Amino acid sequence: MSNPDTDFNQDTAIQEDVAYIVSRADGQWRDMYKITPGQVLTIGRAPSNKIVVDDEVCSRRHCEIFRAGETWMLRDLNSRNGTLVNGAKTHGDKELTSGSLIQIGKCRLGFTLDVSDSFASMFGFGNLDEGAEGADTAPSLKLEPNPSSEFGPEILKKQRESRYRNASTSSKLMRDRASRELASLYRLALNMGMARSVQEVCAITLKNAIENTNADQGAILLLPEPVIDSPDPEKLTRVVSRSESNFSYQMISDYLSGLVLEEREAVLGRDIDDDSKLSTRDHLGKIRAQSLICAAICKENYVYGLIHLYSTDPDNEVTPDDLEFTLAIADQTAVVLDKLQERESLEVGLERARTENLTLKKQLQIENELVGNSRVMEELRKTIIRIGPTDATVLIRGESGVGKELVAGAVHQASGRSKAPYVCMNCAALSESLLESELFGHEKGSFTGATTQSTGKFEQANMGTLFLDEVGEMSQAVQAKFLRVLEGHPFERVGGRKAVKVDVRVVAATNRDLEEAVKQGTFRQDLYFRLHVVELLVPPLRERKSDIPILAYHFLKRSVLRTGREVKRFSHQAMERLLSYDWPGNVRELQNVVERTVIMASGEEIQKEDIHLSSVTPFSLEPETAVVEPEEFAPCSLEELEQRHILATLEQTSWNKSHAAAILGVERSTLDRKLKKYGVRRPRD
Repeated sequence: MSNPDTDFNQDTAIQEDVAYIVSRADGQWRDMYKITPGQVLTIGRAPSNKIVVDDEVCSRRHCEIFRAGETWMLRDLNSRNGTLVNGAKTHGDKELTSGSLIQIGKCRLGFTLDVSDSFASMFGFGNLDEGAEGADTAPSLKLEPNPSSEFGPEILKKQRESRYRNASTSSKLMRDRASRELASLYRLALNMGMARSVQEVCAITLKNAIENTNADQGAILLLPEPVIDSPDPEKLTRVVSRSESNFSYQMISDYLSGLVLEEREAVLGRDIDDDSKLSTRDHLGKIRAQSLICAAICKENYVYGLIHLYSTDPDNEVTPDDLEFTLAIADQTAVVLDKLQERESLEVGLERARTENLTLKKQLQIENELVGNSRVMEELRKTIIRIGPTDATVLIRGESGVGKELVAGAVHQASGRSKAPYVCMNCAALSESLLESELFGHEKGSFTGATTQSTGKFEQANMGTLFLDEVGEMSQAVQAKFLRVLEGHPFERVGGRKAVKVDVRVVAATNRDLEEAVKQGTFRQDLYFRLHVVELLVPPLRERKSDIPILAYHFLKRSVLRTGREVKRFSHQAMERLLSYDWPGNVRELQNVVERTVIMASGEEIQKEDIHLSSVTPFSLEPETAVVEPEEFAPCSLEELEQRHILATLEQTSWNKSHAAAILGVERSTLDRKLKKYGVRRPRD
């Protein structure tokens, strides 16, 4: 049972119009509650009651005690088990007199008008000797407790939400117009607070205005932006309009609009259908209105627009009270529009800042990936940033090892697809059948070993970017299927019949002379033109030697972090050695040399002797001016010549396949495939 909170002496004199409820438990009187006329004392199991009874027999709101005229009453609140008053079960109202005993389950409550009487005799529990243990003495008088604070105020009523929130409820409770308008303005403020746009705010405002005035038509018209001086009525734009009559809304005259905008005073007009100044508008003719209201939407010195309301019913004209209400909602609308436009301005600025931040991040990422400050690299970065946001197909040209994959990644990061998948594929690493399966996917059972369905690279890269390296190595059959996808057609997985549609940006790369391949018929001309929308040429390292020191230290830092070595710098002679070399394997070869040097270096500074470069002369695309005839000619096929050259390169690089592949100008996977083809294995030491 709840604990009351203010003590009162048993000797308290009889107070007129005051009653007391005393509780009894464990054979003793426990607490006393004071009730005055106008109060309602509730009893039940719920914590919100004034007297809380902890008994399952008691309902959540069981009963209440109150004064009706000159009589104190107990009302049973449709409790499940009823209420006993002086031993008799009651449902409904029951009169209480001093000495009445109320029983709810195991809880006993006594009702009295005089706390000076003997409680034992009053409620018939037998007399006990004064002063003896368990004496039947009156308890201390206490007021109804505050559940949240021992010394808090008396809680008279609890309510979750305002009655003004519900239109049907408030209209029944409030008889006068002022109260109804107050409730309407309250709901309008709530609805406006949830609006996310100017259009939505105006629609909410106009609906409220027509529902709470005699108007049956109306509109809200706004200026392009808030103005202080000389607002032009011709610049007003109708944002929303509404009609509850049989006639569609038509704008009232520029004369009246201009008058209200200029003087900032609302106008109430009647019988305007015969007034040419008020009703005529050149291209609309007369409006069938008996009365109207026109009010400016203003905040401080700024005018946002107008509210037009009018009635077409001569028996239900708009009134001065309607004008008052319209002014109230106009002021409220102006405040909300001001805040909304301020928020929209902040959102535009925030979006601009986000865009600039994203652009700078992408630019920084590109600069971090494409290391070098030579002129050609600066131009390359600028081009990537320029073409990145488009969906144009990109063809990246350059020798092996120049960093074509890094350039492709930078194009992806600079695009609107940067958060979507970025999928890479080397076309030279697989046979024709496997390449088709990898690109387009395959169905279960489509070939030996296809135990499950598999999605191809195109599906994996959907909405993102697909980078195809060594695209010149595609077979004619795969080229034909690839071309159809580039043209926007759906494709089918290997062994499948279901059409698959994807949205993919393709970035391709090659170190082959595609123009020559087109002439020879090994590469489709139509596919070449499809790929050759935007071309990026990545220069070889020998043509941008000023980037070598930057790249060398970039790879040095990465290698030190990976290996934990204490190497910090290159000596002057070591850097000169790097600068004097032509780097046939380009950036990839430089990276491998620096990584190997960091591992083998014995001190903090890399010396010239620590750097081991390849002695293989790079293959030149340009013919030598002087041709030296061989002393002896031995007939052999191109395959035999290729095999000998590969073996010689491997011997020179101590069978370092990555280094050899860089010198040969092919990918490591291509070299492995050729070694497997020729049945070449590394000789045992």
